[in-house]
Amino acid sequence: MKELNKYIDQTILKPEVTEKEISSFIEEVIQYKFYAACVNQYWVPLVRKQLPRDIKVCSVVGFPLGASSTQIKVYEAEQMAKIGCDEIDMVMNIGRFKGKDYKYVGKEIKAVVGAGRGALVKVIIETCLLSRDEKIAAARIIAESGAQFVKTSTGFSKGGATVEDVKLLRAVVGPHFGVKASGGIRDYTSAVALIEAGANRIGTSSGVYIVQGAPQTTDKSC
Repeated sequence: MKELNKYIDQTILKPEVTEKEISSFIEEVIQYKFYAACVNQYWVPLVRKQLPRDIKVCSVVGFPLGASSTQIKVYEAEQMAKIGCDEIDMVMNIGRFKGKDYKYVGKEIKAVVGAGRGALVKVIIETCLLSRDEKIAAARIIAESGAQFVKTSTGFSKGGATVEDVKLLRAVVGPHFGVKASGGIRDYTSAVALIEAGANRIGTSSGVYIVQGAPQTTDKSC
């Protein structure tokens, strides 16, 4: 697949990550020209300072549980915008959603979008915790909320992205809304399958391995 790197949000979100590891991560992001670098909030200033402007900086809000108050999520989003985040991946309040308080969920997403001051917002629904009907409902709420992407997973729960879920989300939100597949994507074949299913962004900590696994070809149609 041509320019697979441009689909990838290269990610490093483990809590034990050191500054040395962040520096190596930045070097890889620059070398492979990934679309974005996704890091925990603390590392945003360092990453933004060292990355060229054509590579996006992404961080997370309400991560990984989504159970923070709206006020805390809004504050996080405001701070992320101030220190240089181009994109924000927020976790929706899964408990409130499963309790069918859709008004609360939609209002919270809108508040985070507003606090982000123009940052692109992706909303994580944690598909492994939802029924098919709940996935549909969540995608519809997000599409109406002012966010730009629905994202499958945090990568910290009991399951990650699947082709079936990506196809479903794409069918719900239509061709022009963002779908980010994330969680458990570790090889070239899996990444391509998810893109072909409708994902226009891949979140992974294995971006280097994925890109290196691409078959060498002279076929210009790939």
